[in-house]
Amino acid sequence: MKNYKGYLLDLDGTIYHGTRVIPEAITFINELNKRGIPYLYLTNNSMVTAEGVADRLSGMGIPAKPEQVYTTSMATATYLADQKEKDKTFFAIGETGVFEAMNKEGFTYTENNPSYVVVGLDRQFTYEKLSIAARAIRNGATFVATNIDPALPTENGFLPGGGSIVASVTTASATKPTVIGKPERIIVEYALEKLGTSPEETIIVGDNLLTDIQAGVNAGIDSLLVLSGYSTKDDADKYEVSPTYIEESLLTWIQKMPS
Repeated sequence: MKNYKGYLLDLDGTIYHGTRVIPEAITFINELNKRGIPYLYLTNNSMVTAEGVADRLSGMGIPAKPEQVYTTSMATATYLADQKEKDKTFFAIGETGVFEAMNKEGFTYTENNPSYVVVGLDRQFTYEKLSIAARAIRNGATFVATNIDPALPTENGFLPGGGSIVASVTTASATKPTVIGKPERIIVEYALEKLGTSPEETIIVGDNLLTDIQAGVNAGIDSLLVLSGYSTKDDADKYEVSPTYIEESLLTWIQKMPS
């Protein structure tokens, strides 16, 4: 096992299940802090801010600061700011996380001929919002999706995810978006830049082969599948690509970490 100098950590299924913390996760984070190994909580959740994620984790007893959180909304705003091809106007279907991230990058919200249309999960999604987005895209706006997760895991089962809304905008506008979140490499590359470690010395940790592990493959970094959430060992045996490591829990990983 390599002595990794940076960790990108998934949340749901890896650190917690809905409102319930995974006990091994606290031990794992404490071990990273003890060793002085930097890490980022890397999430496809576009609805909340980094501060909101950190507050939630802290409330569960998990050490977390806003600067240790990187969301798909943050990556989306950074990606669009890097384009520098159009004026910085946008229309968004999303929640607080999207709007705050875009505002921090200097973008201005408009429903009239925006340069960019950003789509994430929006629990107040309406036909009117769909109409504005589709019309703007057909008129030349760049279409960007924070993520295309089809479902959102909750303590009450799976609910429609951001991908369900992205699919409706894709259909209405006859245009496919640029996708930022996991499993795409875009969010991983920005996260590495924020973390300050190279791809060769960083590992991504998660419970989902389709998002977390595939993101590692797409970005060319090592990956650890923990069997505490979505994907099983049987899933991993059948999947087209393999994680670098598979562990029953974060606790068994700690026991194997080089001293």
